[in-house]
Amino acid sequence: MIDNIELRHLRSFLAVARASSITEAAVTQHITQQSLSAHIQQLERALGVTLLVRTSRGISLTAAGAELASGAPDLLADLGELARRVRATVAGSVRRLRVVSAAYTITLFAVEVAKAMEAADPGLEIQVATALRPIEAMQRLHAGASDAAILWLPTGDPRLLSEPIREDPRVVLLAEGHRLAGRESVTLADLADDPVIIVDAFASPEALSHRIVDPRPDGRPAVRGPVVPTLEDCQAQLRRGHGVWFAPRQMAEWALCPGVALVPIADIAPTPLAVVWPQSTPRDLIDVLIAAARASANTQFERS
Repeated sequence: MIDNIELRHLRSFLAVARASSITEAAVTQHITQQSLSAHIQQLERALGVTLLVRTSRGISLTAAGAELASGAPDLLADLGELARRVRATVAGSVRRLRVVSAAYTITLFAVEVAKAMEAADPGLEIQVATALRPIEAMQRLHAGASDAAILWLPTGDPRLLSEPIREDPRVVLLAEGHRLAGRESVTLADLADDPVIIVDAFASPEALSHRIVDPRPDGRPAVRGPVVPTLEDCQAQLRRGHGVWFAPRQMAEWALCPGVALVPIADIAPTPLAVVWPQSTPRDLIDVLIAAARASANTQFERS
């Protein structure tokens, strides 16, 4: 029965698996060979399998033993981390920060930030969640379901505070058959008459106007194209040539699909990516998040 497995049995087994020797494993575990052998036998009985076989060259793993040897280290590490967090909680030293993003590509970035923060401060726990749309991420902030968000600005919400962490260039996605699809770059004037597809994801007119560049620099209004509920619907409209779509490059590259081309825009301002939070979130945690996000952003740029 799995309930009969003890951690010391797993540790003894891993020691034998590493050393391929009962004698050497017993030395590293500071127990007798008889005790170590008993641990292995008890583990095999609990699992109902044979884990080790003796050969002329020492101890070999069975297929079941190899499987256990590959998974047991992670299990022991996870249990050790859980024990550390439990002890820290009792000591009152665990601090938690719940971070939400509204794009999968930004969630990947947020995960790297969270890992860096927890590595630097073992008493800090970062929980990362993904919202389908920016408006839902901000709703989580106001409802107290998240403490901070990583979002592209502007939010258009005066109740939320924000601090930019990097600037992301914006591009246009358009059908591969579009007259501009083969260009190295385009201008807003080139796109003046193209309807802009609108994904219904924004919480304010300010955020939407920024995304579709309305009005244009010459004062002309943007031509508004179809309004769609999801990014997948936007991709379908793009492939059919029903409009173009502006987005930060990181998001556009993730959304790029067959039949759609990505073209840089030469005269459009970048979109700031920012940490966004309500006033109720402790500022010391926000400062740590901002610093870690900026450091992670710089590391990404150095690798690119």
